Formats: sequence, structure tokens, C-alpha cells
Amino acid sequence: MDTTHTAQFSHTDSIDLVVRTAREQFLVSPQEETRLWVKNAEGSFERLCNTRVTVLDAALKTGQVVVMETRNKDGTWPSAPHAMSSTSEEDADFQGQPGICGLTNLGNTCFMNSALQCLSNVPQLTEYFLKNRYLEELNFCNPLGMKGEIAEAYADLVKQAWSGHHRSIVPHVFKTKVGHFASQFLGYQQHDSQELLSFLLDGLHEDLNRVKKKEYVELCDAAGRPDQEVAQEAWQNHKRRNDSVIVDTFHGLFKSTLVCPDCGNVSVTFDPFCYLSVPLPVSHKRVMEVFFVSMDPRRKPEQHRLVVPKKGKISDLCVALAKHTGISPERMMVADVFSHRFYKIYQLEESLSSILDRDDIFIYEVSGRAAIGENSREDVVLPIYLRERTPARDYNNSYYGLMLFGHPLLVSVPRDRLSWDALYHILLYRLSRYVTRPSSDDEDDGDEKDLEDKDAIPKPGQMAGGSSQDPGQEQAGPSSGVASGSRAPVDNSPGPSHWPQRARRKHLFTLQTVNSNGTSDRSTFNEDTHAQPYIAIDWEPEMKKRYYDEVEAEGYVKHDCVSYVLKKAPVRLQECIELFTTVETLEKENPWYCPTCKQHQLATKKLDLWMLPETLIIHLKRFSYTKFSREKLDTLVEFPIRDLDFSEFVIKPQNESAPELYKYDLIAVSNHYGGLRDGHYTTFACNKDSGQWHYFDDNSVSPVTENQIESKAAYVLFYQRQDVARRLQPQPGLSEPSASPACGTPPSSESMDVN
Repeated sequence: MDTTHTAQFSHTDSIDLVVRTAREQFLVSPQEETRLWVKNAEGSFERLCNTRVTVLDAALKTGQVVVMETRNKDGTWPSAPHAMSSTSEEDADFQGQPGICGLTNLGNTCFMNSALQCLSNVPQLTEYFLKNRYLEELNFCNPLGMKGEIAEAYADLVKQAWSGHHRSIVPHVFKTKVGHFASQFLGYQQHDSQELLSFLLDGLHEDLNRVKKKEYVELCDAAGRPDQEVAQEAWQNHKRRNDSVIVDTFHGLFKSTLVCPDCGNVSVTFDPFCYLSVPLPVSHKRVMEVFFVSMDPRRKPEQHRLVVPKKGKISDLCVALAKHTGISPERMMVADVFSHRFYKIYQLEESLSSILDRDDIFIYEVSGRAAIGENSREDVVLPIYLRERTPARDYNNSYYGLMLFGHPLLVSVPRDRLSWDALYHILLYRLSRYVTRPSSDDEDDGDEKDLEDKDAIPKPGQMAGGSSQDPGQEQAGPSSGVASGSRAPVDNSPGPSHWPQRARRKHLFTLQTVNSNGTSDRSTFNEDTHAQPYIAIDWEPEMKKRYYDEVEAEGYVKHDCVSYVLKKAPVRLQECIELFTTVETLEKENPWYCPTCKQHQLATKKLDLWMLPETLIIHLKRFSYTKFSREKLDTLVEFPIRDLDFSEFVIKPQNESAPELYKYDLIAVSNHYGGLRDGHYTTFACNKDSGQWHYFDDNSVSPVTENQIESKAAYVLFYQRQDVARRLQPQPGLSEPSASPACGTPPSSESMDVN
């Protein structure tokens, strides 16, 4: 029930005195948390956040109403919108295990929920908020902070989640605050849980920084001094500007050593860190799936799974396939097939990085690529498309509706048989597995006099058979599926005006020279066009229905290699940490300025762990970004639940009498399922009170066993030092004061006039 009291204060009195007076007047118990609101002239209310300022600084006037509210037993505030809690009326008296509380997905906010659940299960940080120690350390004046708003919003979430009165809560206010101070998290796009975690730790640190006025600190190089001295100086300098519960809990120190490759100058610095981003061992091999099309028409295309160098060339792909097929790599051509046409025909020296995993790659067997001796017969490789004639779609009689279908072919044709008639029979032979030859009664031989070599196909010069010459540029139309800049074989023959305008109707299908799209008659091209012709096999619908077996045409077989299960060897977490501490050379984009040489150098850099924090966050760098590729590494990283020993990685002289200072136990894991463009985040976390592990999937929470925690989805690991865990354990016989508001006290709002 609301009540009102009147009290008198001086302009020089602090708002903290107003709070203490109000608590005494309204008999508020010490365990209860309160906050003040000021009613302005318009009748609206504003928060009085900073209790350290005076009545004058807060602009309070005589007779002004100050409202004090106490936090509800479920962690909410009476003034907060009811929608912030998902507790229904029937769950109003719900009482569960504190901390076992889901977070509602507001729309692609699983990344935020995962980070919050991990942080919420860091015992010493949660105790800090539950016992209201944060109230004394809120920093409202820090220009690098968020005016205490992020810390307060996070505190509200923690108190609600650990009240035991909610099955799940709606983190809408927190999401709004994050978007306000970090515009990259505005809206409802998917983000990275580690990036949100990084922002949140930095925001909480600055909002709770005990250093109210940061002094200027000059960073000093080691200059030959002992590591112990330089490290202590670096940590003291860090604490002079940064002193908060986040620093106490999460900050460690590593040693950075840079060596100039020219003058040998060694620079040693000690830098603080909040988490370790450790690389995963990257395989230099890549698995690619391809289809092999033999020159033997009786053989169906074969699906192969090939292991090739990740930075290899097209020729490496052919060499790998040759081991499976016995066909020489010199007799292979590689093409990307998309939408029944050749998206690109690759040259042997091109990089494999241009081929994506989702591309349909066909490797065709062709005859020998180059002439062997003067009297040998060199073959020409022709790209072949399949088209079906459809009724005209407009009133222009010259328009033919021709739809591409089936898989295109690369067919070797002897140079001395480049005539329409010879090509027809060659193609009929190549298609014989799924095209039925007509009986003699069905054939229409036409006028044999027109089948002489005067109807020969123009004979290209250096064809697509892997010539070392630079192939000509194929210009694709606007509807092309061909990549801009893709290459086609060279054609040194006369221009299209010298070609037959249209091949005669022959038996089952007609032949037509087309562009690389298979959409235009090549005879309409400019006279100066010298690119190799593509050939289209045009079918009348009735002939296709009668003689073309679509089911057989689409058939293929799987080579034995496809059934092999290519298992990636698991990686131990210790291997990732070793990689983190391995010497590396700086990249060209990030050189180091050598003070001795007076110029930027590609120095060697080595990071070593000097001092580890109470709670160690390890970020597994699963997302790999390079100039040529982006991928997610789904390597299984084996990480221990208990006794992760860092003694072999810490180079600071160790206290051998306290081995627990270097041993850690797992307390939480942020998981990422899916790929680069989409995915879902969840959390495994160990409850600090019960010791039971739970799986947090947005608003769903379920108990799990320890053997379920390790998976390929593990992304961010939270480890707690063993000496800290023992320190936080309640001592037998000592009663802990309740961290939550006193039960049984009804939520109330009290007001007080300021005179």
C-alpha cells in the first residue's frame, strides 16, 4: 500500500541521505533494494540514479515528490512493464532452483541469450550483483562507460534469473540498452555471442570502474629489465586506470615479444587480456565432390569424393581423380555446370579456391589434349548443350522457344570430321545410353548430296584442349549464367557469316551453333567474333518424348570413395593454446614500427601467458576469414571438464606449493550450431548452488550430464580457477545472508515530499 511522508533536507545534503531517511521512515529492511524517482512538473517520473550528488545538483525543489520503490521478491520492479516477465498467473507462486531460468528469444537474439547465460553462471560475478555490492561502485561519470545503465540492466536480469520465481524472462529492456550503446546490435539480425560478450564485459567494467578519474599512464618497454619487474609495472599501470569486478574476475596478463627481422631489436611488453582467442589447427586439405563423365557412352557419370590441397590448382583435382579412374589427367577437362549450361570451363592453372563447396563440378574425359607428331590427328573439344523446342511465346515468327535441359557435354571431335553429318553421328553415339536409335522405317535420310564437307563446321584453331595460349573472351548475354570474365576456347576460324546458318533437320534432332548461354543463334554475332562455337542439340517435343530416356539420362553411380567416412581427427584444447603461443610473422597489413630501424617491419611475434585470471574465457576461433574464402571450422575440440592444467603454459615463476593456482574447472560453454550465414546459439552451464549442469536453449532449460557437454558446437569456454571455487564454497556451520529480497514483503511504492 502506498504511503507518504514529508522530510526536510539542505541543498548540500546528498541524495544518499535522502535514500537512508526514506528507508528509515518506511521501515525498509537492509536486505531490500530500493531506487528513487522524481516527479517533475509535467507529472512524469525520472530516475535519480546517482545518489552521490547533492540535493542542489539533482535540481530537487521544495515540495517536490520523490518516490521510492522496492524490488519485488521475483527480482522485478513494480514500475517495470509487466511484459518483462513471462510468468503467467498460474505461475505466480512458482518457486524453482535459482539460476535455472530461460531467456526468451526476441528474434535472432539467441547469441545474446547464450552470452548472458554463460556470464550469469560465473559465481563470483553473480554473487557481486545478488549481494548489491555493485550499488556502491556504479560509475555514472565515466566518459567511456554507459552511465551505469548497462550494469543496472544486467543486474536486473541476474536478480530475476536467480530469484527462483521465473521459468523464463524476457530480456527486452537489456536488448534495448545494448542497442542504444552499441549500434551494431540494433535490430534483430544474427550476431556473434563472443562479440556481444566482449562488448558486455567492457561495458560492465566501465560502468563499475572504481577509478573515477583516469590518470595518464605512459607505456614503457622492457629495455632489458627483468620480466618480473616489467610485468608488475604493467599490471600496476593497468590497475591505475582500470579497477572493477570485471578486472578482478576476468583480466590476466600476457607477455608480447616482437623481434625485428633486420636489426634484431627485441621489444617486450606486458599487456592485459579479458579472454583468450585461440586458433584451431587448420587442415591444409580439402574434400571436394565431383562427377566424372567418361568418353565411353555406356558408363554412367560417377560421383567421386576427392581430397585435394586447399590452396591447390585445377590440375591437382585432375591428378586426384586419375588415381580413382586410371584416366590420365591430361585427358580431363573441368567445368562448373549450372542451370543446364557451363557456368565456367576451367584452365589447369586456375586456383581451386574459386570453386565453392556448393558448386556442381563435372570432369569430362576427352581425347589427347595435344598433337603428338606431324602425322597424328588432333581432336577438337566442343561444348554441347541440350535444348527442347517449345511453342513460340510472342507474335514474332522468328522467335523459337528453346529450353535447356539435362547435363551439357564436352565432346572430342576429330578435326578431319568437323561436318554436321559426322558430328550428328558422333553425338548420337555419345548419347546412346539414353537416346534410342530410330529403326530404318523411322529415319529420314534427307538429301545425301547436302551432307558433304561443304557443310563442315568451321574448324577452330587451338581449341579447349588445354592450349597454353590465352583463351578468347566469351561475352555472355544479360540472362547468362556464365561468370563475368569466364574464359572460352580460342577459335581462329572465319567469322559467323561463313558458318552454315542452320543445320538441316537430321533424324532425331537438329544441331545449332549458339553462344555460351545456349540462348542465341551464333550467326547473329558480330563478324569479328572469334570465340569457339558452342553446339546445341535441339529436340522437337515429340521426338524427345519418343527417343530420349530422361530417367536414364539423369542416372549416375557412386564410386566407392563416396562411402568412405572422412573423419576429422579431434583436437585437444591444449593444442590450441600451444598454437596461440607459437611464434608467428606479422602480416603485411599489420606491420610493426621498429624504433631502431625507424620503419615498419614484418616482425616475428610471440605471445606467452604470464598471469591468469580467476575466471578464464577461451574463445575458439571457429570462423575463418581470408581473402579467398570464409568458412566455419567444425573440428571437435576435446576440452576437460575438470583439472585443465596451465602450469606448462604460464611462464611466470610459479608457486609450487599452490598447484590449484594453475588448474581450472569448466563452468559454462557457449555453443554455435550451423554455418556462416545462419546458426543457433545455446549454453551449457553449471549451477553454482546445486553443481548440476543444465542446457539453456533460449527459454527452454533442461538438466544434462557432463558427458553431453563436449561437442563440435563448443565456441566459448568458461573456466574457473580451483582456488576460487574452494573460496566461494559456503563454510559448514556459517549461515549465508539471503541474497534475494526478504520473502513475504509485499511490493510497495512510497513517496516523500522534500521540503
